[in-house]
Amino acid sequence: MARIPKETIDQIIHLADIVEVVGDFVSLKKKGHNMWACCPFHHEKSPSFSVAPAKGLYKCFGCGKAGGVVQFIMDIEGSSYVEALKYLAKKYGVEIQEEEKTPEQQLAQNEKDSQFIVSNWAKDHYHRLLLESEEGQSIGLSYLRQRGLNQSTIQTFELGYSLDAWDDLLKSAQKEGFQAKYLEKTGLTIIREDEQGKDSGRRYDRFRGRVMFPIHNVSGRVIGFGARTLKANDKTAKYLNSPESDIYHKSDVLYGLYQARQAIRSEEVCYLVEGYLDVLSLYQGGIKNVVASSGTSLTESQIRLIGRYSENVTVLYDGDAAGIRASLRGIDMLLEGGLNVRVVLFPDGDDPDSYIRKVGDQRFKEHLESASQDFISFKTAVVAKEAAQDPVKKAEAIRDVLQSIAKVPDPIKRQVFLQQTSGAFGIDEQVLITEYNKLVKTATQKAPTSGGGAGAGSHNGGNSTWSNGQPAAAPRVPAPSMSPEEEAEMAMYGAMPENFATMGGGTITAPADDDMEPVPDLVQVCEREIVRLLVLYAAQPLTEEIAVAQYIFGQLEETPLRTPLYADLMHLCRQEMEQGRWPEVRNLIQHSRADIRAVVSDLATEKYDLSPNWSTHQIYVPRELDQLQQACDNAILRLNKVNVQRELAIQLDALRHPMDELTMLETLGNIKLLKEMDNRLGDLLGTVIPRGAM
Repeated sequence: MARIPKETIDQIIHLADIVEVVGDFVSLKKKGHNMWACCPFHHEKSPSFSVAPAKGLYKCFGCGKAGGVVQFIMDIEGSSYVEALKYLAKKYGVEIQEEEKTPEQQLAQNEKDSQFIVSNWAKDHYHRLLLESEEGQSIGLSYLRQRGLNQSTIQTFELGYSLDAWDDLLKSAQKEGFQAKYLEKTGLTIIREDEQGKDSGRRYDRFRGRVMFPIHNVSGRVIGFGARTLKANDKTAKYLNSPESDIYHKSDVLYGLYQARQAIRSEEVCYLVEGYLDVLSLYQGGIKNVVASSGTSLTESQIRLIGRYSENVTVLYDGDAAGIRASLRGIDMLLEGGLNVRVVLFPDGDDPDSYIRKVGDQRFKEHLESASQDFISFKTAVVAKEAAQDPVKKAEAIRDVLQSIAKVPDPIKRQVFLQQTSGAFGIDEQVLITEYNKLVKTATQKAPTSGGGAGAGSHNGGNSTWSNGQPAAAPRVPAPSMSPEEEAEMAMYGAMPENFATMGGGTITAPADDDMEPVPDLVQVCEREIVRLLVLYAAQPLTEEIAVAQYIFGQLEETPLRTPLYADLMHLCRQEMEQGRWPEVRNLIQHSRADIRAVVSDLATEKYDLSPNWSTHQIYVPRELDQLQQACDNAILRLNKVNVQRELAIQLDALRHPMDELTMLETLGNIKLLKEMDNRLGDLLGTVIPRGAM
């Protein structure tokens, strides 16, 4: 497999701005020195995902995902290190010179990359057929023109056409050298089975005689297809989608999000429609912040996708009453996801696509403004109309609306919606609050208890009851964790806190007592502190002549690190210095080894920023940067002390075994020397308790 030259990797990493790259996938907001957002890797309602521009890394304090710009693309895309580099190279216009590879070599990189590659090739094949083949032009292109789509829209969404033939794609793919198994895994071809259900050896194309709508993930890679038949009397389904695969999970995808994401962020609202053509027509009409659920029921994953880019979503419905009623549950899920939901209806018989073609772009935009209403008001009107003058149905309608209000996480919004509902139904607000509390209590009793995880302890729509209109008390916030230096200090005293997590993937020492929590290996903790100072402050001067990295390497020249990962990281830092460069987080975080990337991101991440109010009130808080000499000395002394204690334990253990007199005298001498060294190091650290003090 071809390698990307190191010079090219360095150029990609130098150009890649982590705020720009991460900002393509989530909406970042500045707080302190860092940028924050809700994590794209797990469900949460309060931002715990941090991006540190100065260090070029990201960290989620909820799920633990962390790394640099390359790791972020690997995590968000599920791609390999090489494919992540290629993505960034394309984004920043860096040309990658690789030796020519056959299709088989490309597909061999890994299973997912192989499916991405064959899907992209199929997209190009269908697009070329639409524009260049006689059948594609006369049938596919003609249909798209009739629907009012211009060349720019066709190119932007990379629309295509599949020939009305059993094996056109299959033969073309075989000619290009693609393996049949990847055509099958992505659902592009189907295996014909015999009567016994066994592979008959015959294969054919899934999509035949259809307009093709490539489905992109949020970074623009093709993961599947939607396809519309153009045959008037075709007995097959009008629309046919790719089956689920390793790269395509329909519940995690919104059609058009790749093209719409920047507009959603800038306009601060996402328009949600149902079909491919709705997206295409609105996008062409200047409404670029539009996505579609592609006819599937809305899922939590799709809602989280929208929430990455905006808290505001407007659902566009046609005027069909049955369709509206069936979709109300999906909007309840939007509310539960913490989004602000509005609704726009179109005249009966029109959908967004037909309406914008009928009235034009400007009048359509005016309708979006004038017809938009918040969802609770909309739902109230719908169910109240259905209830009419029937008291029993009216009571059911009120409970239905209250259940939607219970999905809203924000207590102030819930209060406002209760006031609106009270006015709409002509019922006392306190009566609604009482009924609301009953519904919430019932739902809470039925809900399974959670053992924690993402979102544990936060409000879950209906888990807070009110008394006299007042929200329940906020959940207790856990105390912040200790700093690495505090961890090392606690370790020296043998007083590690409960639930202390090991760092760097090292071992955990066995507990001294069955009732005690396991504690980390003290050597590993101390070595971690050495590496942390080296990674974060390598170039920082301690004196006019020496910097942190030079001081640490000079002091520990004869003390190799025992934790393999930390030893490897020290070696990388030494290599950087030998090549005339200071070790930097920005470079180390992009290393090809996943464990190196993980430990560097962990070492370099700080969850809390010092509040500017401290300096405003003239309260001086010493920074580690101002006390680097002391920090380095303490870290080195601690490491030396635990190494001495380890050797002392070995010598003491040796006395338990038979030995001759000369060896015993030598061992006793070593023990005396080691005890003296241990006491001297304790004096320097201030950890020796004087005699008589107890």
